[in-house]
Amino acid sequence: MRTLKNIWTLSIKELRSLFADKILFLMIGFVFSVTIYTVAEGINTDVRNAPVGIIDLDRTALTRQIQDALQEPYFLAPVDVKREDVDELMDKSKLIFVLEFPPGFERDVLAGRKPQVQLLIDATTMTQAGIGQAYIIQIFNQEVRDFLKQADPPLLVKPVLNMIFNPNGDSYWYTPVMEVCNMITLLAIGLSGAAVIRERERGTIEHLLVMPVNATEIVISKILANGLVILCASMLSMIFVVQYLLDIPINGSLLLFGSGVVVYLFSISSLGIMLSTMAPSMPQFALLMLPVLVVSLLLSGSIAPRSNMPEAAQMISEYWPTTQFISFTQNVLFRNAGLDIVWPELLVMTGIGVVFLICALIRFKAMLEKMG
Repeated sequence: MRTLKNIWTLSIKELRSLFADKILFLMIGFVFSVTIYTVAEGINTDVRNAPVGIIDLDRTALTRQIQDALQEPYFLAPVDVKREDVDELMDKSKLIFVLEFPPGFERDVLAGRKPQVQLLIDATTMTQAGIGQAYIIQIFNQEVRDFLKQADPPLLVKPVLNMIFNPNGDSYWYTPVMEVCNMITLLAIGLSGAAVIRERERGTIEHLLVMPVNATEIVISKILANGLVILCASMLSMIFVVQYLLDIPINGSLLLFGSGVVVYLFSISSLGIMLSTMAPSMPQFALLMLPVLVVSLLLSGSIAPRSNMPEAAQMISEYWPTTQFISFTQNVLFRNAGLDIVWPELLVMTGIGVVFLICALIRFKAMLEKMG
């Protein structure tokens, strides 16, 4: 009971210290509200408002029909361009796609011949170039079929596609949730590590040395206090910003997600405290934290699919807590997975958290002995 009482008292002290720092408190609110909204609205990997140029050397009903089918929000209204102006317009990024119809295009289509149509693409805009050309080809073929008023040839096997969880393939549903997870990682490492360094820089750690508390109680109280703030902020962000403000559907249980956040905060906050014992000042801690944070996020699967990464990178990052947490979040919130499916991720995060906590306690005790 004495240990629990000490942890409770130290946690209250840590919360008061955190709430007294108005700039830090505002930053927590900012990253879980404005940052999430900005990323959701400002970063989109889908085809939106792609500029298209048309070189129409046929000027027939079929070419006009294809042009009219290139509509918003995927494409801007197509503009007529001259062949000699194409290079300049694409060099200035004013056009991503240029579709050129040859003379006699409609006549050849009606005659059953296969006329060639040229599609020029500015591939420096990689996502829009890759997805957009598929859209244009699909629209092109559909309009030609409609013009000829002929059905598709019968197939011996007719595939039926059923896209679940995100039927429109909209990245807008994916990005904000992953950004919340990234902010949890950033703040968990930053706040827990800063809590230790703040004690050292202010000289209040000497006060702790003369109090009837031990290193384990100090470390656990810092993890609990900072983790509680991040947990509340992330859940409020998920409910009010992601669900209500951005109107993004959540397929799974937020209660199960919150339980996973608790386990992850224990694991990643222990890492933050361990890193803080290696840095004597806040600037050095930031420099030490930055590469760990960047590598963790890049290899976690929140930014790019892990299947696209080299096998060595996948093996190294497989049992890192951030990788397991991203996998857990995607399974729960996107695929409506239950505890019977995601318990391995929770178990791995707990195990890694215990290892980090032991390492943090060893280094923290060594730091206190050196100071005392």
